[in-house]
Amino acid sequence: MGAQPDANTEAAPIARAVADVLGDDLAGLYLYGSAVTGGLRHDSDIDLFAVVRSSLGSEVRKALADVLLRISGRWPRSGPARPVELTVVVRGELVPWRFPPRTDFVYGEWLRAEFEQGDLPTPAEDPDLTILATMVRDCSSTLFGPPAARLVDPVPASDLLRAIVAGLPELIGSVRGDERNVVLTLARMWVTAESGVVVSKADAAEALVTRLPPEQATVLRLAQAGYLGEVTDEWTHRGAELDSFVTYAEQQIMDAVQASG
Repeated sequence: MGAQPDANTEAAPIARAVADVLGDDLAGLYLYGSAVTGGLRHDSDIDLFAVVRSSLGSEVRKALADVLLRISGRWPRSGPARPVELTVVVRGELVPWRFPPRTDFVYGEWLRAEFEQGDLPTPAEDPDLTILATMVRDCSSTLFGPPAARLVDPVPASDLLRAIVAGLPELIGSVRGDERNVVLTLARMWVTAESGVVVSKADAAEALVTRLPPEQATVLRLAQAGYLGEVTDEWTHRGAELDSFVTYAEQQIMDAVQASG
């Protein structure tokens, strides 16, 4: 499934800037996420996944950080530039596949303050990379290099379940201030735990919303509508409803993991 033209157009200058920094070490660069699964929304990031041949040196890390701080739009979005999320992975972490995989470099707007202070990421185990690698392999647009399936091994269903379990505590702990994203990510985890397939957040919400009790359905519908740009999703006075949804979704996810495992 290819990206919509506007997504490729918006991603192209960012991809060129990243490729210029990574140089000959870059094996492949891919656009994934909402850009290819349903189209960019107003609040959508540009999600990029870079596969490199070797771990980045300190000078390359700094150069990449400088470029991303300059071209990535801030969050919440207030201008024409979209926030950029870039994940860099050494090919040896992806072929042969192993769990947990390691990211070599990650940039996202939630890390801007650390980057501005010169605190740059180093290689680290990242269970969430299991989900990202599956998304990139199954549904991405190639910006540089061969199709992603040639650089990313298939991820076993059992490792998807392990990644979901490993990622739940941190995700739930970040719910305040990131309500929409957490609610929709929980929905995606739930669908993946049941089906073994990684779907878009919007598709996950659509699949679940009619199955939920009324209180939980209201929370998911609000997050879905906010994501689609249909409403401004305000969470200030919905703490109890939000907590109820999170608790319910967590239990359903763990039940699905147990049933699938």
